[in-house]
Amino acid sequence: MTALSLGSLTGAGTLFRKEVLRFWKVAFQTVGAPVLTAVLYLLIFGHVLEDRVQVFEGVGYTSFLVPGLVMMSVLQNAFANSVSSLIQSKISGNLVFLLVTPLSPSAWYVAYVGAAVVRGLAVGLGVLVVTMWFGTPRFAEPWWIVIFGVLGAAMMGSLGLIAGLWAEKFDQTAAFQNFIVMPMTLLAGVFYSVQTLPSLWQAVSHLNPFFYMVDGFRRGFFGASDIAPGTSLAVVLASFVIVAGVALRLLHTGYKIRH
Repeated sequence: MTALSLGSLTGAGTLFRKEVLRFWKVAFQTVGAPVLTAVLYLLIFGHVLEDRVQVFEGVGYTSFLVPGLVMMSVLQNAFANSVSSLIQSKISGNLVFLLVTPLSPSAWYVAYVGAAVVRGLAVGLGVLVVTMWFGTPRFAEPWWIVIFGVLGAAMMGSLGLIAGLWAEKFDQTAAFQNFIVMPMTLLAGVFYSVQTLPSLWQAVSHLNPFFYMVDGFRRGFFGASDIAPGTSLAVVLASFVIVAGVALRLLHTGYKIRH
């Protein structure tokens, strides 16, 4: 991993601000639309299942659903930010302007993933604020909310960077999101507790790192979870280190961006 020099740190900050402004200038689409989608999920599933499902004692289903929807929004939008930015730059041809700068691979990583974290958390906060009208969260152990929110966004920003480096057209990024990110997110216990599943599917769920992000994040709201938060944190940290390492390696070799 290339160390960040003072010059690279300054360049990373500039690229980070550019990436944040890129999504913020169209916030109605990049932040507002995902919030609306999450609210629709809440209204539909909450209305249908509120009186039929109770996962944790004393917690209504709508309240249970809120943290899952918040985390789902964080993960999906952190991924979308880095992958969309990189593929747009590759297809439009303006990525060459970054290639001629003295920015190190670490500076690229910090800027792209940092902006992805900002977008993911911004959307998650928007979802939380709006959905609080329907199910009041408890914030029983808020440190877990912060830890898993930031780690989850950073991991998905890193994964989006990998997808953006690999993809050569928008169809490939859409396939990556539709066939990998979306299924893994929706099957991570966003809408249910994995303890309600048959033993086989519980075992399958435990192979999904997204499950540990959602479960650990939910722990921060209710003080209850399917898995001990320390175990979830270990899995998420290990997953982040692996994904970040791959992303940095691809940046260092110039994979599909230097010919």
